[in-house]
Amino acid sequence: MSFEDEARQFRKSFITLADEVGKVIVGQRGVVEGVLTCLFAGGNCLLEGVPGLGKTLLVKTLAQALDLKFSRIQFTPDLMPADIIGTEIINIDDAGQKTMRFQSGPIFAQVILADEINRATPKTQSALLEAMQEHRVTVAGKTYPLEEPFLVMATQNPLEMEGTYLLPEAQLDRFLMKLDVPFTSREELNAILDRTTGGDEAGCSRIMNRDVILNARRTVRQVIAAPEVKDYCSRIVLATHPEVAGASAVAKKYVRWGASPRGAQALLLAGKVQAMLAERFNVSFHDVQRVALPALRHRVALTFEAQADGLGEDDVVKRLMESVETPKAALVG
Repeated sequence: MSFEDEARQFRKSFITLADEVGKVIVGQRGVVEGVLTCLFAGGNCLLEGVPGLGKTLLVKTLAQALDLKFSRIQFTPDLMPADIIGTEIINIDDAGQKTMRFQSGPIFAQVILADEINRATPKTQSALLEAMQEHRVTVAGKTYPLEEPFLVMATQNPLEMEGTYLLPEAQLDRFLMKLDVPFTSREELNAILDRTTGGDEAGCSRIMNRDVILNARRTVRQVIAAPEVKDYCSRIVLATHPEVAGASAVAKKYVRWGASPRGAQALLLAGKVQAMLAERFNVSFHDVQRVALPALRHRVALTFEAQADGLGEDDVVKRLMESVETPKAALVG
């Protein structure tokens, strides 16, 4: 199959999967497409929104549409790292011989729902670090690989702060995107009532397996990115750093520290997915701009001045993007 055929098949699969999830999830098309972007770009996803907006249901529905192993981990303050990764236990055979056997935890799946991840302590949150980045876990000096494709989708509530713990910066950086889940409109709320309070319960079918997903990921990485586009991603990330030479006034005033190289990787990979959806085989500057907010909002730490001026991460990222020069000809597409 040629690359052009694979690209067309990718777009068809992406839209079909989004429509299948839409049979259960009302509205939130942008959030659904963001989650699928993480899936096909090979990155993890953080969903933030107030309770009741369908974050958990979205991940569970996606898992139903994918022929993959699914595991849900409900994070609580008393959850321990061993509850996620697993631990070695004593095994006694019929002869009475004692041996140590590894009992795997819920992390040994392919789609992981880390529900209310900010309710666990930083020690427990950090238990996911190796799995999210290396797709493996290490217990008692022995490494266990995780089955591909592997994807962590975490949810958190931005409002309720009692009994919660901020995610460490190192862990936030391992999420390809942070997606804000908005409140539903009046029409969508009525549709939710129709689907959830009647006699028929909405559901979806399994439409994509492991091989299709892995092949789609390979296809995404074959999308061409010109040196100018790669440099644009680098300049955006550098624009988030107040300490670099030539930093903008916005960065110096409102940013404590900026995005890491993973931020540039997220911009380019997510941009490649956008290019494929637009039936193009090269990344444009516009593709990068479309994914800048979800790729960078969790990688920029703001100063007290930003809070005093009523600015959030999205506001600052938008201003930083405006400070990065973009050739007008590259905006086409």
